[in-house]
This record gives sequence, C-alpha cells and structure tokens, in this order.
Amino acid sequence: MLPIDRQEQILTWLKEEGTLRVSDISSRLDVSEMTVYRDLKPLMEANKIRKTSNGISTMESHSLPADTCMYCLKPTTSRRSVQLVKKDHTIEQTCCPHCGLLRYEDIKEDVVQILCRDFLTDMTISGKTATYLIGADLNLNCCQPQVIAFESRKQAGQFQTGFGGKLHNLQEAITAISTDMQGSGCCHD
Repeated sequence: MLPIDRQEQILTWLKEEGTLRVSDISSRLDVSEMTVYRDLKPLMEANKIRKTSNGISTMESHSLPADTCMYCLKPTTSRRSVQLVKKDHTIEQTCCPHCGLLRYEDIKEDVVQILCRDFLTDMTISGKTATYLIGADLNLNCCQPQVIAFESRKQAGQFQTGFGGKLHNLQEAITAISTDMQGSGCCHD
C-alpha cells in the first residue's frame, strides 16, 4: 500500500472512530509505527489531524473550548499554562510546560514564540530562554513528568536545592520529557 493510500485509510478510520492510537494504526496496516509516524506527519502539517493524549484525531472531529489544552485536553486555567504563538498569528494553549514543550516539538516550524509563566514571580516569560526544572519533589497535580518554568537559572537552582529535580534548557527539557515518557504514550497524572 502506498503512503497516500495509508493516509486516506487513516483519515477514514478517524472519521468513523474519532481517535486512534499509533500502535492500533500500525497493527491494522501491518506496518511499523515509524512508518505510521511518517504517514501522519504530512496530515498534521496540513492540519487534517492533531496529536492528543490518546493518540490522534481529526481537526474537525470537535472544536476545543478556548480553555482546553491542545495536547492533553485538560483545562488551561492554571497559572502554569503555556501559549504557543504561531506564524499565522493563531495561539495554541496547553495546560503546563510539559504539554507546551511536547506540542512545540511537534509544530516548532510554525511557532514564533512560546509564552509561559515564571513559577516564582508569575510573570510572563519566553519559553525559548526559560530554565526548566523536571522531577522536583512537589506535586502540582498536572502532567508527568512534571515541568516547572523559571526565568532565572539562579532562582531555578535555588528552588532545585530545596525540591530536587534537574535543570534544563528548552531542547534538553524536550529530550528529557520525551525520554521519560518513552512507552507511556500519553500525559499522565
């Protein structure tokens, strides 16, 4: 089966079922998950499908309320929410830096700015220059691994002294989250 045929089949299944997991698509098509990801990439770039915490769904399957995380569908009402400002001037919201960084990694070619809040000062900061603390011994009741954003690396280090965890820049944080989530396939509490 050609990639275009697999893509059409995936879209048909999504219209019928709403959401699918990559592993399910792989089994149904009898191809590797890597092949499925390659097939999904152009569909995501064309805004025909989107990633969710449960796999993938069509963009038109339902419109998200403005206060819903684009990545895991949790509410974005906390002060830890992240905004991704895209080249087309649209803004995507995520519930926390964890989801914000994963979503950024998925669409980084389209993103001009990441906005998040400094955990200590509650001021809006650039997510591209922020310092991220992952794995602190503090339960914020959000996605795991838990990610906390700081504007100041010094303040992040002081917070780390009290609560543990590891400090990362943007790309290191994305890698750390992806590595930690290897095999879990979704955000989890």
